[in-house]
Amino acid sequence: MTAISVTSVNVLDNPSKVTNPLQFEIQYECMFDLADDLEWRLTYVGSADSEKYDQVLDTVFVGPVAPGQYRFVFQADPPNFTQIPPDDVVGVTVILLTCSYKIQEFIRVGYYVNNEYMEEELRDNPPDVPLIDRLHRNILADKPRVTKFNIDWDQGGTAGDSAGQEASGLAAGSGMEVDS
Repeated sequence: MTAISVTSVNVLDNPSKVTNPLQFEIQYECMFDLADDLEWRLTYVGSADSEKYDQVLDTVFVGPVAPGQYRFVFQADPPNFTQIPPDDVVGVTVILLTCSYKIQEFIRVGYYVNNEYMEEELRDNPPDVPLIDRLHRNILADKPRVTKFNIDWDQGGTAGDSAGQEASGLAAGSGMEVDS
C-alpha cells in the first residue's frame, strides 16, 4: 500500500523568462504516519549528451507527514547557464521533479522545456553565444511524463516491483493527476 498519493502538480509562472525562478504547486495526500521526511528535488537536464551537465536546482524536505492532504509551492532558482554547453542552452530539454522517502524515489514527474528567443530575428539568426536575458522558457505543463516506483513505506513489507510504471491517462491542462 502506498503512503503518498500525488494528486496534482501545477506549473506556475509559465511561460516566463529563463532567468525567473521555477515554481510548482504540489498537492498530495498522505494515507498514514511516516517516520521520516519526504525529499522533493528539482533537476534540470543541461544536455542530452551527458549527465555531468544536470543541475539539482533545489531540494526540499517536508515533514513530519501525518495522514491528510497537503499543498505547497516548490520554488527554485533557474539553472546556471554558464555550466551548460552553449549549443544546449537554446532548444528543448527536460526538468525532473522527484520525491523520495528514506532515499527511495517513489515518483518522478518529467516535463519537456523549450528555451527560445521571443524575437523572430534572434530565432532566425541565433547568436553563437546565447543571450540568456533574451530567452524565454516554456514548460510543456500539459504533457508530464509520470513514473511511479513501489517502495517500502515503514510497513515492514516488501517494496515489490521497483522497475517503475509509467502512468497514463493524465489530465491535460495546467497540471497532472496521478493515482496510486
